[in-house]
Amino acid sequence: MFDLEKLVRSNVRKLTPYSCARDDFHGKADIFLDANENPFGILNRYPDPYQRELKAVISSIKKVPEEKIFLGNGSDEIIDLCYRIFCKPGTDKALTFFPSYGMYEVSASVTDVEIIRIPLDSRFRINYNDLVPWLSDERLKLIIICSPNNPTGNCMDRSVVEKIISAFNGVILLDEAYIDFTDQPSLKDSITGYPNLIVMQTFSKAFGMASVRVGMAFTNPEIVKYLNKMKPPYNISTVNQKAVLRKLANSGEYLTQVRKIREEKERLSGELVKLPLTLEVYPSDTNFLLVRVKDAGLIYSYLVSRGIIIRNRSSVIENCIRITVGTKAENTRLLKALKGIEI
Repeated sequence: MFDLEKLVRSNVRKLTPYSCARDDFHGKADIFLDANENPFGILNRYPDPYQRELKAVISSIKKVPEEKIFLGNGSDEIIDLCYRIFCKPGTDKALTFFPSYGMYEVSASVTDVEIIRIPLDSRFRINYNDLVPWLSDERLKLIIICSPNNPTGNCMDRSVVEKIISAFNGVILLDEAYIDFTDQPSLKDSITGYPNLIVMQTFSKAFGMASVRVGMAFTNPEIVKYLNKMKPPYNISTVNQKAVLRKLANSGEYLTQVRKIREEKERLSGELVKLPLTLEVYPSDTNFLLVRVKDAGLIYSYLVSRGIIIRNRSSVIENCIRITVGTKAENTRLLKALKGIEI
């Protein structure tokens, strides 16, 4: 049975978080002489440490109560916090699948947590039976699943993901960074039934706000309390909070952009399949395509020489490139360049 208090590191349970000036005051005031801020300037005040205004808007859009929302300085901060809250350095373990987003392993290394890597099958799916032997390991505290997955582009089988959540007594971190590009429903609506589930989403992909570094975590309020306890006091700037608020005020623009990206993805996929250099274009639930080609290194170098940058993923999947869907003009230029390659 999932026991959050038992799972959280003892030093984290005992931790008294830093109390900033804005923690001591609640309400409205005209004069602020509490935080040693410069009284002059436009950006002279510290940001709201709990992003209350932004959370209220996100709550309305995502249909998740505010007390179940945590905002991080990008999803990378949320990943790092999960390691530091639940995994004792040099003792505990985390588990992820391969290939997937590289920061899961980087964060594990930084926090001195052993990472277990379970290969996905030939179609990049999770084989539940490969996971079973690890579920009884008392030192395994965190399982990270990326769905839709990066760099493979596919959604994981929802029934398998839910089976893992139900069978595991530790924390499941489900990374849904690309969920807006798929018709598959998010698992954020299931957090009430799964107290050990943290669902991450982001403003970096579909919302086109990668530079503001704002990631979302939807989970039970007790886990939110620990995330708030461990985060730096002012982890998201006022500038970035307001930028996201402006974006959310015009959700129609975001939906239009997602539609255009999905349409261009279909066009790009259809044209890539016809090229002699292409061996396979994998199905994608994201804003990118994973393509197996005859010579990934040659293709990458050729495109770089023409000012077009893609990602060579041969280090994780043999002779595969990852192509982010650009504008129609960018995609057309890419296809024109690819047609000029002789392999």
